[in-house]
Amino acid sequence: MPDPFVVVGGDAAGLSAASKCKREAPDREVVVFEKGQWVSYAHCGEPYFVKGEVDKLEDLLSLTPEDIAERDIDLHRGHEVVAVDTDAETVTVEGDDERYEQPYGDLLLATGARALTDPIEGSDRDGAFAIHGLDAAAAARAYLLDPAEDALADVGGEAFVDAERVERYGAMEPPETVAIVGGGYVGVEMAEALTAHDLDVHLFQRSEHVLTPFGEAVAGVVEDHLREQGVALHLNTEVARLRGADGRVAALECTDGTELEIDMAVVGVGVEPNTNLVEGTDIDTGESGAISTDDRGRTSTEGVYAAGDCAEDRHTVTGEPAWVPLGLTANRAGRAIGATVAGDPTPTGDIAGTAVVKAFEQECGRAGLLPEAAAEAGFDPVSETITAGSRSGYYPGAAETTVTLVADRESERLLGGTIVGTDRAAVRIDILATALEGDMTVGELERTDLAYAPPFSPVWDPVLVAAKVLHGRL
Repeated sequence: MPDPFVVVGGDAAGLSAASKCKREAPDREVVVFEKGQWVSYAHCGEPYFVKGEVDKLEDLLSLTPEDIAERDIDLHRGHEVVAVDTDAETVTVEGDDERYEQPYGDLLLATGARALTDPIEGSDRDGAFAIHGLDAAAAARAYLLDPAEDALADVGGEAFVDAERVERYGAMEPPETVAIVGGGYVGVEMAEALTAHDLDVHLFQRSEHVLTPFGEAVAGVVEDHLREQGVALHLNTEVARLRGADGRVAALECTDGTELEIDMAVVGVGVEPNTNLVEGTDIDTGESGAISTDDRGRTSTEGVYAAGDCAEDRHTVTGEPAWVPLGLTANRAGRAIGATVAGDPTPTGDIAGTAVVKAFEQECGRAGLLPEAAAEAGFDPVSETITAGSRSGYYPGAAETTVTLVADRESERLLGGTIVGTDRAAVRIDILATALEGDMTVGELERTDLAYAPPFSPVWDPVLVAAKVLHGRL
């Protein structure tokens, strides 16, 4: 009987799993179905491609179809899995004008997440983009170019790109005023990208601050910096709809009745897991709506795994299921599942929600729980925020670095923290991620032997200063 390892989704988690399984069990048949044309690409690089810092779409590929074929992985692009039958252990596939059943021995669901646009009426108009996928990024960059330029040649990706869409946008006059709806990762990164094209950039955020998961200390620094860079911020402002004529976006309307004339919009109000495949099956989903998994990436159904942006993982601080769709989480879980399927049971690893984002010159990082989430998880959170220099004061290049740490009052266990600054601030968040993984107390973090030399850090690194202040309060 055939015993193929079937993977649904050809990006980070899916191809990490397929590659690891094939490497560990070269005789195992591995079949990957991807409904689109692009595989194994860097979602996080899309704003930098739109900005122009990344030259070609192909630069964002980790693996080409040719690379995948050399690994003896049976890849089917343009093939969508539309149903899963866990009793018959088959998936239904549509592609190349045919529909057929593919049996599996083990199945990995790595279907990712999709951008949310439904809350904003008119998001389907020309000139409105959700920067979630290389075709969208290519069309956006083509729109920003002078029509005299060869848009398709400039964006690259001739083999897979939606050429009709790119050429249509490349023929349009470039926009002058853009509204970004949503002040999260994509919104802040796209503000930088679009400012580089000399656009009049407006960012709308319905809550009080941008970068909500990073907390007020980070948001305050970033908001001041965005304004310095010429970005008009509209906080506490909810967008109701995008209006226009002839299918083109021409204006943005807010729920308070205010309007702004625009000729481009970027809608970045979040993502949700692609879990349509498991509806009506015995595969469980969690409170987040993503697929429930255990510490090996196994779902509630024997022989079925899930990983990446469609799956939950266990949070290292709470020990409870959490959905945090990020790149390393997907790659790491996929690789572990590939090893498990090949016969080497491997944990996917806990997550701390560690994330970084660049806002022009400001680098922002977060890990673990901030006070509100910590209280909801049953802790008694105590937090402190400090600002310290990134290097010895006498050494050139030192910059203010703001660190917030959160701990549990009774146990003094570190629960999370954030950081923001212009001088290598983001990478310092890895100190906190490591401390969280080790269940360290604030006192233990304070006594950590971090490296010191004037070009890199003061004697007391900003993270250690924050730990010292918080430990003293505790």
